[in-house]
Amino acid sequence: MSIGGNSRSDKTQAAILAVRLLVGAVFFLEGIKKFLFPEQWGAGRFAGLGIPVPHVMGPFVGAVETICGLLVMLGIRASLAAVPLLIVICTAIVTTKIPILLKFGFWRMEDAARTDYSMLMGLIFLLFAGAGSLSLDARRTSRKTP
Repeated sequence: MSIGGNSRSDKTQAAILAVRLLVGAVFFLEGIKKFLFPEQWGAGRFAGLGIPVPHVMGPFVGAVETICGLLVMLGIRASLAAVPLLIVICTAIVTTKIPILLKFGFWRMEDAARTDYSMLMGLIFLLFAGAGSLSLDARRTSRKTP
């Protein structure tokens, strides 16, 4: 299958790949930031948000984002990897965007939440669509088929 082909299937598979790469990269990089800049993005931020045991939760969430983001990008159990990321993004929305909504109103929250909602929708898409045929899962499956 060629990515540049004209068939609907080729375009669908290319679209799944694009969503996988975008969503996976965002989470992968967010996870890495929690280790590189723990005060700003990891435990320090979690403490400021009132998240319990931030010195544990910061690295834990960072590891989940890094590992699951990489799995999504590579197309290894992408639907399964989307589940913990859905928990992470829903928690992020509840702990960071809902307070903005309550304090400053809808439009301020809408502005701050664009990436979160995009990631939420991308993860829901991948949960249903799976990794697609341009993934390591598909490659592994095709090698097993005689």
